[in-house]
Amino acid sequence: VFSKDIQGRDCGDKASHWLTTFLGGEKTFRLVHYEPHMEPRRPAESEPLFPHFEVAYPDYGPIMLLSEASVKDLSSKLDQEVTTERFRPSIVIGDCEPFDEDSWEEIQIGSVRLQRVMSCGRCILTTVDPETGVMSRKEPLETLKSYRLCKPSEKHIYKKAPLFGQLHTVKKTGVLHVGEEVYKIIR
Repeated sequence: VFSKDIQGRDCGDKASHWLTTFLGGEKTFRLVHYEPHMEPRRPAESEPLFPHFEVAYPDYGPIMLLSEASVKDLSSKLDQEVTTERFRPSIVIGDCEPFDEDSWEEIQIGSVRLQRVMSCGRCILTTVDPETGVMSRKEPLETLKSYRLCKPSEKHIYKKAPLFGQLHTVKKTGVLHVGEEVYKIIR
């Protein structure tokens, strides 16, 4: 993963068969699970920024959080509406203002506590329509670049990628339910 060896428990042939069949069967796929006793990795490019931050399979944070209002704001600037699915969030938040999620350093949803790691720098994959698989090569990435770039002091992190959504890590595990209230933790 990201040019590093990383451990994982193979979930077996039955899971592999199901996954391979579901994904079209041209290649064999294996499902692996990261367990707490396995050695994590540090994202090499972020080492100076987050010296104590460890992950297994994701690049920076296992949870990507995005609000419906932010997607609606972006859609209002485009010729064609986009949906949250285009950005592959783990958690979609409703009933807030556009980009409120940018300021949520720590949140609680039910019994789950999440800690913000960093903004999510967006890439060319945002130009792929999740319904059709067709890539536009331009939108919504170009529009995001027109108003969602990082501060000059953060260019060494994000380079030219626009920011859309927030990456979080799990501070306290639990079960999430659709419709639960989101609480911003203020210290």
